[in-house]
Amino acid sequence: MKLRTARPGRPGRRTLIAAASVSAAALVLSGCGVGGSGEAASDTDELTVVVEGGGKAELQPIADLYKEETGTTVTLVELPYAGLYDRVSSELQAGQPSFDVAALDAIWLPAFAPALAPLDDLYTDDVESDLFGGLVSEAKVDDSFVGMPVWTNSEILFYRTDLFEDAQNMADFEAEYGYALAAPTTWEEYRDVAEFFTRDTDGDGTVDLYGTDVKGAVETEWLATVSQAGEETMVLDAATGEVTIDSAAHQEALDFYVSLLPFAPAGAAQLDWAGSQNLFYQGNLAMMRFWGHAYRQTPDDSPVKDSIGVAPMIGGPAGVAGVPGAWYLSVPASGAKQDAAKEFVAFAYEHNALAADTSLGLVARKSAFESKAGEPGFENYPALVTTLEAPQSLPRPATPEWQEIVDSVLVPLMQKAVEPGADTAQLLSEAKSQIEAIVE
Repeated sequence: MKLRTARPGRPGRRTLIAAASVSAAALVLSGCGVGGSGEAASDTDELTVVVEGGGKAELQPIADLYKEETGTTVTLVELPYAGLYDRVSSELQAGQPSFDVAALDAIWLPAFAPALAPLDDLYTDDVESDLFGGLVSEAKVDDSFVGMPVWTNSEILFYRTDLFEDAQNMADFEAEYGYALAAPTTWEEYRDVAEFFTRDTDGDGTVDLYGTDVKGAVETEWLATVSQAGEETMVLDAATGEVTIDSAAHQEALDFYVSLLPFAPAGAAQLDWAGSQNLFYQGNLAMMRFWGHAYRQTPDDSPVKDSIGVAPMIGGPAGVAGVPGAWYLSVPASGAKQDAAKEFVAFAYEHNALAADTSLGLVARKSAFESKAGEPGFENYPALVTTLEAPQSLPRPATPEWQEIVDSVLVPLMQKAVEPGADTAQLLSEAKSQIEAIVE
């Protein structure tokens, strides 16, 4: 989900082909290069952390406290998403990183893992028990943990309380659908509510309020729907290489996804995260499924600013599911200050709750979410926790080719699927062949 006003876990679209940019062989060699874990005490009074966009704000209070308690200055170097990827990639390949710690998008870990220092000693039973299961599994590549979660995210349900709590709407909905109007929890309820609120509100003969949106320019929301349908290996099984995108669950999820088109604005093929937010904040949507951090980003001049409710992500046949949008702190294996870097990573985990009061308010530990229970302004936290704790909230496949698959297969698939008359079964079959060609 910049720390995603546009995409969860990563901002703006960009083709980042990990397999081409960072070969595993090159990274393995770089891990034996300059640096190592030997470090003089005089060299550890300053650490450099490279971080993307909004992530600097999340880490700043932790860096400030680290300076206060240890005397070590932590310099946060802020880079755009693509720039961060490129810098980490090139410097790990060269074996001479200019940074001591990097904040990495979860989808990058499989590509960079051969050049990252193991953090296994930080993953105690207590640490693992305070992290969501998907974050723990995502941090482990092959047999080692190569990142410590610093913040996480997921789509949840946003809805307009002014519409849902209106007495006439409540009476009309129950009369038409046979049950009380409330934040939907299932596919069926979501479709009903979306249909009910799609209407002409000013009497000019054109629809100006839609029940939902359908995002064709992004893949993650559909992937959450795939997990909701019961699929355990979305798109492909990274362990075996088997491509599963044409399974019955993928088909069911895609058919549900496109079934919402009559209740969504036109132009779905081009609608992305930013476009969805704009529609909701302008009052054109009754509901949207969106990354939880957006709860604190409503513009002051939005007509719905004081009428936004949040609930867990909706569920399908297998229940509630979102896609975790996590970022991790990792240490380069060729870094000159590995021990000091790992100490900062451990400190950042210990003081993760400090990030709750930042602009995006994203944290990673369960206890950090729980620390804000009942506080005004953190109403999105229970919805995030419920979604992230759901058994079907599964991480994306741990394959170095994931970004290439997204950009060259999944997004084009979604854009075609939301066009009138699309043959979803055929599209999934074609996508399978395309992905097989990438991972073979």
